[in-house]
Amino acid sequence: MSLLELFYHVDDFCQANEADWKRQQLASGERQRQRQGHLWLSEIMTIVIHFHQVRFRDFKTYYQGYVKRHLSSEFPHLVSYNRFVELMAEALVPLSAYLQSCYGTCTGIAFIDSTPLAVCDNRRIGQHRTFRDLAQRGKNSMGWFYGFKLHLVVNERGELLACRLSAGNVDDRTPVPKLVHRLFGWLYADKGYLSQALVRQLVETYRLYLVTHARRNMKNHLLSLSDRLLLRKRAILETITDQLKNISQIEHTRHRSFTNFCVNLLAGLIAYCHQPKKPALHLDLYPRLDDFIPN
Repeated sequence: MSLLELFYHVDDFCQANEADWKRQQLASGERQRQRQGHLWLSEIMTIVIHFHQVRFRDFKTYYQGYVKRHLSSEFPHLVSYNRFVELMAEALVPLSAYLQSCYGTCTGIAFIDSTPLAVCDNRRIGQHRTFRDLAQRGKNSMGWFYGFKLHLVVNERGELLACRLSAGNVDDRTPVPKLVHRLFGWLYADKGYLSQALVRQLVETYRLYLVTHARRNMKNHLLSLSDRLLLRKRAILETITDQLKNISQIEHTRHRSFTNFCVNLLAGLIAYCHQPKKPALHLDLYPRLDDFIPN
């Protein structure tokens, strides 16, 4: 998606919803200025999303070396870098709402997994200050980390269906009910999501069937051929998280505020949603699987 197309989509969304956001804001009791700043909200959102599309390693280099030099005609009222960092906090709620509008369509097949978002090197955990009361130590297959977990649900087309952020020590199964409340069909996950209570809850509440492999110390349970094949395709989420971390730069250790950490994360997810070519399974090439996809 080009910069012009991105701004067109973001600006249309802001014009349709900005009045509602202002009307629902909580008043502090103090008089506040309502004067429009140099940059419009849609321009701020476009810049932070575009950063994740052009694959710069850090936002400061992108803003000072690329936006102010090459995009001054597209954004004629640019502010200083320090002022723009302050303005990014205003885009948190609009970006969250805009991400909801970028979600894909549930097709009856979904994959769920979590990925760690480390906020500092393990050797500097004792010195870390920015996320001291929010981040926690967690452990995954790659070892220990200090930070958060990003829980993702995608369909077989690689489209994002839901996401949620939690502390690094939260069990992967805890956010599942809130992640899948709009889904149906089959949900494929790894062994970390094994839970009879969770399986029963998803079936009774959402008519959603959780499919996982059994652990070595458990009795084998019968799986259909389609379930076995689709469980092997959970690697699609590994590909997606690799793109989010290495192309969209949603994980780094240079954050200085939790608000801008969330803005950076939301903008990276939106940039992925606008990606024209996503990792996909192309299940339409296998007509024998159509019988297992609910109408």
